[in-house]
Amino acid sequence: MAKLTFKPGNDEIIINTNGELPAVGTKAPDFTLVDGRLNEVSLASYAGKKKILNIVPSLDTPVCAASARTFNEKAGHLKDTVVLMVSADLPFAQSRFCESEGLTHVTPLSTFRSSFADDYGVRLVDSMLAGLTARAVIIIDENDKVIYTELVTEITHEPDYHEVMEVFKDL
Repeated sequence: MAKLTFKPGNDEIIINTNGELPAVGTKAPDFTLVDGRLNEVSLASYAGKKKILNIVPSLDTPVCAASARTFNEKAGHLKDTVVLMVSADLPFAQSRFCESEGLTHVTPLSTFRSSFADDYGVRLVDSMLAGLTARAVIIIDENDKVIYTELVTEITHEPDYHEVMEVFKDL
């Protein structure tokens, strides 16, 4: 279990996750997520590609939206790499968001009908945000090995894009 903070203004709320992110160097847990056409996709759907999992609570917040835009711009051009934007939003809302923002280099995937948040240790278990996902980035190589993780410990902060892009300099 990890402890996160949420500072909406002057109040600080402590929020716990259900577990820990997959460890660097381990095989990524398989997952089933739902795409914009309500199809289930799994880790095997992206076989042979590097995968950036940009996990956010909801695209209907400014920080999550900014994260989606930034990964679309910074990582969308990486060779043999997919940027999977994972949130608890319904697939319809994710598709509308990407269309309205012109995001063509990220693939929105929903935790709807999925155990992903539990399997990856990112389900928020308490506070008014219970049931959403924590903000995290996980990079999985083409062989499904976890090579980078970041759990953003303050929910209102964005991930470290520079660190994520540094990983790709060595691949």
